[in-house]
Amino acid sequence: MHVDYMEVIRKRYENLGYQAYRWFVADDDAPWTPLEKRLHECKLGLLSTSGAYALGQVAYHYKDDSTIREIPSNTQTDDLRFSHITENYLVNPRKDPNCILPTETLHTLVQKKVIKSLANTVFSCMGGTYSQRRVKTEIAPEILKNFKRQDIDCALLVAM
Repeated sequence: MHVDYMEVIRKRYENLGYQAYRWFVADDDAPWTPLEKRLHECKLGLLSTSGAYALGQVAYHYKDDSTIREIPSNTQTDDLRFSHITENYLVNPRKDPNCILPTETLHTLVQKKVIKSLANTVFSCMGGTYSQRRVKTEIAPEILKNFKRQDIDCALLVAM
């Protein structure tokens, strides 16, 4: 079944009382930096925009929630929950959280020595944040600060 994601998001935001959703267009190219180490020597950070949170943490609310959840990377998948403005896209993550917050898979890659380690804490936000300014000035800098605090070498973004 084909889903026009852009139209679904537009309607969702319209129903929430927002003006038409403005998709982000970057002013500059992304500042990609080549890895200075081989992947098997790297500590990996993880960010998912799925609205994941651990049992006992507060769920995301749907109206421009720009908060971030810190989730211990050893959290059992049965203890993961999801709340997101695009609820209809959470059917599979609720069955298998690793499809959008792949901590078990990444721990397997550590065991197989594909990556050196996974950060002790992984991060999640609700990628449906309406305010581009808040993403640029609040969410992104906070994620970067947390990645630096954990001394990671590279990060995986799993966007929903």
